Amino acid sequence: MSGTEVNLNEMLMIRREKLNSLIEKGKNPYLIEKFDFTHHSTEIKEKFDELEEKEVTVAGRLMSRRGHGKVNFMDIQDSQGKIQIFAKLDALGEENYKDLSYLDIGDIIGVHGNVFKTKAGEISVRASEISLLTKSLQILPEKWHGLKDTDIRYRQRYTDLIVNPEVKETFLLRTKILKAVREYLDDRGFMEVDTPILTPVAGGANARPFLTHHNTLDMDMNLRIANELYLKRLIVGGFEKVYEMGKMFRNEGMDNRHNPEFTNMELYQAYVDYEEIMRLTEELFSYVAQKTLGTNVINYQGKEIDLTPPWRRLDMEEAIKVYAGVDFSTINSDEEARNIAKAKGLEIESDMTRGQIISEMFEEFCEEDLIQPTFITGHPVDVSPLAKRDPEDPRKTHRFEAFMNGWELANAFSELNDPIDQRERFEEQVKQKESGDDEAHPMDTDFINAIEVGLPPTGGLGIGIDRMVMILTNQPSIRDVLLFPTMKPIEE
Repeated sequence: MSGTEVNLNEMLMIRREKLNSLIEKGKNPYLIEKFDFTHHSTEIKEKFDELEEKEVTVAGRLMSRRGHGKVNFMDIQDSQGKIQIFAKLDALGEENYKDLSYLDIGDIIGVHGNVFKTKAGEISVRASEISLLTKSLQILPEKWHGLKDTDIRYRQRYTDLIVNPEVKETFLLRTKILKAVREYLDDRGFMEVDTPILTPVAGGANARPFLTHHNTLDMDMNLRIANELYLKRLIVGGFEKVYEMGKMFRNEGMDNRHNPEFTNMELYQAYVDYEEIMRLTEELFSYVAQKTLGTNVINYQGKEIDLTPPWRRLDMEEAIKVYAGVDFSTINSDEEARNIAKAKGLEIESDMTRGQIISEMFEEFCEEDLIQPTFITGHPVDVSPLAKRDPEDPRKTHRFEAFMNGWELANAFSELNDPIDQRERFEEQVKQKESGDDEAHPMDTDFINAIEVGLPPTGGLGIGIDRMVMILTNQPSIRDVLLFPTMKPIEE
């Protein structure tokens, strides 16, 4: 065992000894059930002129302590910030002042006293009473180095929030972003709904689901990969504008933009097409940025991104022509498309179609260049099983994806409401699944039945909320905008 470990263990033991001493004196802090405070730190500082020499009661975590003899200075941190506590023997009395020796950094305390300003000009609380509310038995990260190890930060978010104030600001801003999204939609007549998370069929996207088993019904079920098909059922049922913001689950890889559990927002509006949804998307992003940041021009990791509508529009095949130098308007067969892909260095399956290869080439050669907000349109029907066909080119669909910083942030289309076409596409997807494609869309006969009842012309949209938050809070990883990202357990 190293000297550092020995020292740490001794410090932890001292904290427990202090707790035992308090318990023996009848001052067990864990027996305290409530503490009534009157002000937060920020409020005291902002309203100093009216609070000067007035009595206040504050509560927070002890973050630093200095002084000796008859005077102690302490900083406590509450949900809004920090404030200095001035503790003096004369004001507290000998017994209470002596009890300060039981306090450690990380303890939660309550303080009653008067607001004043020190000779150094710092707004403080002159304590007349200090109560230990919770004894911290662990040691916060060392003050000067802080908590920088990202793995520990993600695993112990509670500690991260304590010692890295900027992290708390990110999550406060996340909440404001989600509120602004809801506000934009609510003000335009959309109704927020809830749909099942546990589903018999994992539909609405091409992704690998998490599987579980319901014992009572003795049936396998899935955590939803998307809520699209349930929301469309509501449009069939007569609602004209619906949305849901919630967790989705995909049993796939993890990186700085992917977490198995993530937040998505999907909306559906009857009697509009994907062009109308495009306008809604760019207006929504602009509204949220203005509401939360006060600007449409944001800086993400050194890149300036302008969210001001209208955004650039670019057909997928045109993007491939621009960025990869391949003109798919002259390529009509699957075999020719496969040969082109191989010549460009792509690893492809022998049965891949022209449309699938167009999608692969776009992802490989185009996405990273789409820094400014861009709508990519004209997706192949092969990779768009739920979108309406383009009547002028049945190989394409009326679909768009919104890109910025080289990332996809939104996916939308004029919804396919032809039940015959929908069944045929599902059947083709089932063939792909049987051929080994775990992400192919399954057959959903009840959804087919729903659109046989009649789905009106409808526009739909899905937005990756976590990526949206990343962009607006300037965070490099999705783990930085999830309070508790998925982590592999530490082997003990």
